[in-house]
Amino acid sequence: MDKKIGFVGLGIMGKPMAKNLVKAGYELTVFDFHQESIDELVAVGAKAAKNGKEVAEASDVVITMVPNSPNVEAALFNEGGIAEGLTKGMAVIDMSSINPLASQDFAKRLEPLGVDFLDAPVSGGEPKAIDGTIAIMVGGQKEVFDKYKDILGVMGGSVTYVGKVGAGNTTKLTNQIIVALNIAAVSEGFALAKKAGLDPEMVFDAIHTGLAGSTVMDAKVPMIIARNFKPGFRIDLHIKDLQNALDTSHQLNLSLPLTAEVMEILQSVKNDGFGSDDHSGIAKYYEKVNDLKIEK
Repeated sequence: MDKKIGFVGLGIMGKPMAKNLVKAGYELTVFDFHQESIDELVAVGAKAAKNGKEVAEASDVVITMVPNSPNVEAALFNEGGIAEGLTKGMAVIDMSSINPLASQDFAKRLEPLGVDFLDAPVSGGEPKAIDGTIAIMVGGQKEVFDKYKDILGVMGGSVTYVGKVGAGNTTKLTNQIIVALNIAAVSEGFALAKKAGLDPEMVFDAIHTGLAGSTVMDAKVPMIIARNFKPGFRIDLHIKDLQNALDTSHQLNLSLPLTAEVMEILQSVKNDGFGSDDHSGIAKYYEKVNDLKIEK
């Protein structure tokens, strides 16, 4: 089993994921553009690198966890990037949420180096990243997935193989569509309840265990009522994911009208200055247009 792991991208999700690998006993080498994030990992036992190339040179497998397709491409292929330090037989596991076609492109570009590639985006937000229970959906060759499943299992509560390279990110986009529409649905419903003079907490207690109930409702409605929009997953990032979903759907000649509508809602919230809020901030759109607040 490969014990030396490289990790590039120590953001809201990447930092706790990397910490869980250290706790599990893996020898971890890390890089990020924010020195304080590197220092935090070094403090718990990781080694620091100056760039992606150094990360790869010190590792058997490299994990990337950065915001979007261009960031993954830069981390891999820019000067001093990961690809410069890779050798035959290694693997890159990209756990970012990006365009599936970009994942396929990166896999093809690494193939001449004899390097395997998995796209393994995650779902669950910062709390689940911290406790190691995120859901991980993985695309790539099955034998490569089998080789690295245990490493992924340290970071995730479920690790599921879903098909060839790109399938992981297609699955993640499916997830992100459903989550965004669900947050919009609960925001719309609770806006009605509030406008009618009901106590949102009482409405939540009445319906969250019924057919309308969902993991999204359980996680996000209490945050909305408490006016807690500290990001587990930022509006800006959900906009990125839905843009990737719409781009992919257009390339496949597929119509996603509700996704497009929620994308406009997210953009409106961002334009009001809340792009760094949690995506439960979708509720702020309904509050603004209806002149109310979904609170107790």
